[in-house]
Amino acid sequence: MLMSFVGFAQETTGDQGAGTIAINESKSTSVNSKITEEGESEVISKTVYATYYHRKFEGRRTTSGVRYRGKKLTAAHLTLPFGTIVTVTNPENGKSVDVEINDRGPHSKKFKIDLSEAAAKQIGMFGKGVAKVEISYLPETE
Repeated sequence: MLMSFVGFAQETTGDQGAGTIAINESKSTSVNSKITEEGESEVISKTVYATYYHRKFEGRRTTSGVRYRGKKLTAAHLTLPFGTIVTVTNPENGKSVDVEINDRGPHSKKFKIDLSEAAAKQIGMFGKGVAKVEISYLPETE
């Protein structure tokens, strides 16, 4: 299996076990993906900055066509496929939430995921505007 990542520094480390690849995007973002001997992928995790939707977006259509509802556990991401379930964890308090990607955004170099109001409240970042979070998801299968 050939894996290529444009713009990533790639290294393999012996202390993580055979078949493990650690990829460092920057100081604040890392990706860990373990490929099992059967060829199945395990969870990808990244530490990123998150924001959440302003209430003015309530009822507006998302890029996927569904209406944004702040009480639903949804999120926007620029590249993950619609329908991807992402676990978002706030490392400050250990709280996690599972969200479904149904929109594109945020359109910023710094922020990587926009959460619904309900998701932001569930992980304790509502009212702060921005938080450093860990996102985890299964890679897209072919």
